[in-house]
Amino acid sequence: MSDSVNTGRTIDAHLHLWNRSGGGYGWVAPELGSLYRDFAADEAEAELRTAGIDAAILVQADDSLADTRFMLAEASANDWIVGVVGWVRLDDEQAAAVQLDELGGESLLRGIRHLVHDDPRDEFLDLPAVRASLRRIAAHDLAFDVPDAWPRHLGATRRLAADVPELTVVVDHLGKPPAGDGFESDAFAAWEREFRAVAALPNTVAKFSGLHLPGAPFDADTVGRLLDTALDAFGADRLLYGGDWPMSVPHGGYAPTWRLMRDALDRLAPQEREAIVGGNAERVYRLLRDQTDESETPQKSPQFRQRAAETSDGSR
Repeated sequence: MSDSVNTGRTIDAHLHLWNRSGGGYGWVAPELGSLYRDFAADEAEAELRTAGIDAAILVQADDSLADTRFMLAEASANDWIVGVVGWVRLDDEQAAAVQLDELGGESLLRGIRHLVHDDPRDEFLDLPAVRASLRRIAAHDLAFDVPDAWPRHLGATRRLAADVPELTVVVDHLGKPPAGDGFESDAFAAWEREFRAVAALPNTVAKFSGLHLPGAPFDADTVGRLLDTALDAFGADRLLYGGDWPMSVPHGGYAPTWRLMRDALDRLAPQEREAIVGGNAERVYRLLRDQTDESETPQKSPQFRQRAAETSDGSR
């Protein structure tokens, strides 16, 4: 287990809001059905309160500063929002530097993300400018989230984490495993190899989130097997729970998604469960202001170093 302080809060480490009145969010299209509308803080708060969730971290849904500033404004106005994972332009180091400086006074900004799965460049995470920008992000004590990494970006995520060891790399949604192809399929085996290779690096964590996967049932067996794989690869000290609302709305909404994921987590030891549903988010996103750098930083945790040493030979 991690040596970080656990306040006992249940924290959803992956929740979205969006307001399309200012433009952007081009992927929010009519064919998305029930997702084709705005999602505001009061609706999200009601969902979280009903589910017994204490707090949440907002995660960007558009590659724009407008989306980032919208989330920061919502976080300032709602005390249940304890952090924001925003966006800066990574493929231009000077632009990233300027934007990070502009956002430097925003204490609720706890991470950066880019919609790599929507970016046409397969090599995006390997671009020299992106690497340079991500070193700047690490210097600002911000984590970096990678969404929907499989199949195009999971290998690049491993290379990134290895090349920038001072950066905390967060693999959203377990990298989107191809469970719809079957747990015995070649595609699933390939995902698992890459997933374990990422996990072998001590500056990586993963989110137990976003598991409404194409072609796969969202049921106890699927969720349980994916959790078992993630636990074996990362350990309970490097997994974070995320509800991925409102992406769960077409699948029944927050409560049924949380119920199934909670049931999977309830079979763990209490300390493991508490870490995944709150304590790890406190540390990874540096939510506890009185923590020291040594206890806050994932790659500095001795448990992380030990696990990486035990697994690295067979994973890289």
